[in-house]
Amino acid sequence: MFIGKKAFDTTRNTYIMGILNVTPDSFSDGGRYQDIDAALRHAEEMVRDGADILDVGGESTRPGHVQITDEEEIGRTAPVIERLKQEFDVPISIDTYKGSVAHAALQAGADLVNDVWGLKYDSRMAKLIKDYGASCCLMHNRKKPVYEDLLADFMDDMRECLRIAKEAQIADDKIILDPGVGFGKTYEMNLAIIRHVGRMRELGYPILLGTSRKSVIGLTLDLPAGQREEGTIATTVYGMLNGCSFVRVHDVAANRRAIRMTEAILRQDDTVCVQR
Repeated sequence: MFIGKKAFDTTRNTYIMGILNVTPDSFSDGGRYQDIDAALRHAEEMVRDGADILDVGGESTRPGHVQITDEEEIGRTAPVIERLKQEFDVPISIDTYKGSVAHAALQAGADLVNDVWGLKYDSRMAKLIKDYGASCCLMHNRKKPVYEDLLADFMDDMRECLRIAKEAQIADDKIILDPGVGFGKTYEMNLAIIRHVGRMRELGYPILLGTSRKSVIGLTLDLPAGQREEGTIATTVYGMLNGCSFVRVHDVAANRRAIRMTEAILRQDDTVCVQR
């Protein structure tokens, strides 16, 4: 698939989406990159460390977050995206579920819309993505973690996201799916969804796993957000082994090393094991 002008071989590789939060209140790095120069420096660092995509977010979507106005979110993200497109030759993603914010980001040059509501929040979103020829990442989400059968309901929810995309005539090679770890799920449900993430391959689209520094790691290891790097890496490797084509992370360099090491193991053929 192509995202912007860059080709991604999603059947053979696992790529890194680096997180660039230009927010004052994100759970892990809120306030650190609000200033445009600080955001550009961090983007440069992530690209140097191996980020394949930069994901710009202007509103925290952590549990209990305060929704901001569309105008404020646009003011935080559109100027940063415009500068990123000038400075770096990597695809840029906008992390938003609001049509007007996505529109401004696409006008500023964004290549991908990363929608935490999987096209279900704003009825304008799917058509915008189609009209701009953009790619999209459709994430699983629910208002409450209530399911009759977690995996069956989860898969049905993802099919509903895909139905909306199809009705808008978004091309198959423009779609990525995200299981939505940390969204509309309890701690135990998050672990279950990670464990069974390979089931999503039945849907026929590349999978993005976003677990970086999330509460499921913090609760498992009893660690604050800043100390969840190893836990994140464990999920990155597990995701790779179960068919994930993308991982969305804060710590690009460490996850890149883990990916390279895992790829080396997976690609080593068995001829060295044959005794002559």
